[in-house]
Amino acid sequence: MTPRRPHLLLLSSLLALTLSFAGCANTNAVAKPANVLAAASANPELSTFSKLIQQAGLQDTLQGNGPVTVFAPSDEAFKALPAATLDKLAKDPARLKAVLGYHVVPGLVKSSDIDSAQPLTTSTGAKMNVAKAGDFVTADDGLVTKADLPASNGVIHVIDRVLTPPKK
Repeated sequence: MTPRRPHLLLLSSLLALTLSFAGCANTNAVAKPANVLAAASANPELSTFSKLIQQAGLQDTLQGNGPVTVFAPSDEAFKALPAATLDKLAKDPARLKAVLGYHVVPGLVKSSDIDSAQPLTTSTGAKMNVAKAGDFVTADDGLVTKADLPASNGVIHVIDRVLTPPKK
């Protein structure tokens, strides 16, 4: 064997090894979170909320540039409503839009941004009272059960109640 052969063999082995690593996917890459509507739709706990958002015609609000904060009632929260109430809401688009719009706050409000008690102006113009006591965050009389679910255009807080906007 000539002295060049071991070097060529080593070089070709290194080249093959380098090329094999180049084809590997970067498993450390973090996927960019979806917009609020897509994130809510992908969450099995928010399927009723997602369906009703689309029925109410609020998709653009939750798919826009944002930022937007959503206090999204869980499926369990909707199940806790009397069936007649949910049916009535589903059949009244204006009322459905008002109720669901009350769960949407323009701007980014993470749980760490909430102090003891403060009002937030919702997308309907009504005031929602949010408060924090220790690790617990509430929105009106709803308890945040999962906070700060990220989205590309905002954040979702899952709550245990369907909130009712104040009467005008």
